[in-house]
Amino acid sequence: MERKNRPAPIPSSPSFQQPSVDLTDNVLTARLPSGDSVTVYLYGATVTSWKTANGAEKLFLSSAAALDGSKPIRGGIPLVFPVFGPPPKDHATGQLPQHGFARNNFWEFLGKSSTESTGKKADDSVKLDFGLSSGMLDEATRKKWPQDFGLVYSVTLGKGSLKCALHVQNKGAEAFEFQCLFHTYLAVKDITKTSISGLASANYIDKVRGAHPFTESSNNLVCSGETDRVYTPNPSDSKITVNEAGKPSFVMTRESLPQTTVWNGWEEKIKGMGDFEPKDGWKRYLCIEPGSVNSWTKLEGGDAWEGSATYESKL
Repeated sequence: MERKNRPAPIPSSPSFQQPSVDLTDNVLTARLPSGDSVTVYLYGATVTSWKTANGAEKLFLSSAAALDGSKPIRGGIPLVFPVFGPPPKDHATGQLPQHGFARNNFWEFLGKSSTESTGKKADDSVKLDFGLSSGMLDEATRKKWPQDFGLVYSVTLGKGSLKCALHVQNKGAEAFEFQCLFHTYLAVKDITKTSISGLASANYIDKVRGAHPFTESSNNLVCSGETDRVYTPNPSDSKITVNEAGKPSFVMTRESLPQTTVWNGWEEKIKGMGDFEPKDGWKRYLCIEPGSVNSWTKLEGGDAWEGSATYESKL
């Protein structure tokens, strides 16, 4: 029987667009409805591509990079842990390879989560979590660094942004020390027309000039040759801006990462790198690498630490 004044049917919820995530052959690709995308290899949990909605690639990847798990990937965002650079022989990490083992081991994909802004019809970001623990290392590596640890590396793709966060847990009873860094290769059009602001008055170690200490005098740093500097900006200066042709192209913001390494190998050094192609590719990248590397972070048994960096594309 028909009812008079019956209530209107409840409207069905619109089908919101969701981020897509595909994991095939140890390579994960995530894409937002906006068109932003990120690609992460489980080998090293290395981000190899970050594209904004217009399809522009924001990371530099060598065309000769080994993508088969035979060696660390040249380009993208390799993850440095638990030591930066050649390990000191008198330290617990002394037997490990340069930059540690995180970038040359397979990680586990732990899952994804997404967020939706109020009033919008599509998810604004997707967070991808990757894990590496002491039990996943081979016996030889465990002997070189016999610590009981757990790492969770989170890569969050947003509209025009990419956030990298590392969570370190000491699962053992004894304290251990570590360093970490995001070895980020940003794609630039021309390194000779690229400058960096946000480092004025920061102390730095210049590895090209005998690892001597200096203080940055310019707020518009331009690379004019091989550059390899580890800056320690004032803690209140959390942002560093990359400018191309006088316009901001990237803004990097750090949390709990006191140092930033600025690196470009320039022409001669790049010629000697077998996995770096094309050889004139030095013109098209700039490494802005946030980390904790000037000293050691000590983590007591059962404690945890986390640091992160966010890159925003401005072009």
